[in-house]
Amino acid sequence: MNLNDLIQMGATVFRDSNLSGDAGSNLDIEAITSALSGLTGGSGGFDLNSVVEKFGSSGLGDTAKSWLGDGANQSISPEQLGNALGSEQLSQFASKLGISAEEAAGGLSDALPQMVDKASSGGSLLESLGGVEGVIGMASKLFK
Repeated sequence: MNLNDLIQMGATVFRDSNLSGDAGSNLDIEAITSALSGLTGGSGGFDLNSVVEKFGSSGLGDTAKSWLGDGANQSISPEQLGNALGSEQLSQFASKLGISAEEAAGGLSDALPQMVDKASSGGSLLESLGGVEGVIGMASKLFK
């Protein structure tokens, strides 16, 4: 699955999430895709490594680790997601969509685990993180 497909899938999950509220379910997929693309990567676009690192450094390393690979995914609450991403980043994301930070956190708490899971299915995460060295670097940050 390439990055564009991954973001498109995440946008659909976000829109369909009960946790994003009525406001989230009424959003245009293109708007969500655009907001997701800039969520962590600044001008460079969506950065999967950055997402996983943020969860690891927020004490949610085991949760993020469960999303990697093909096993069962642990859930994350909207509050945990908000703490991991930070209020500024979450507010910026919500502002782009014209929804509340709570609705944004709700939708993202459904979408991000699935995006990481799909990106890491069948070992494809190796490519997106820069090979074995990138995965080792990310894993070392998860277990600090």
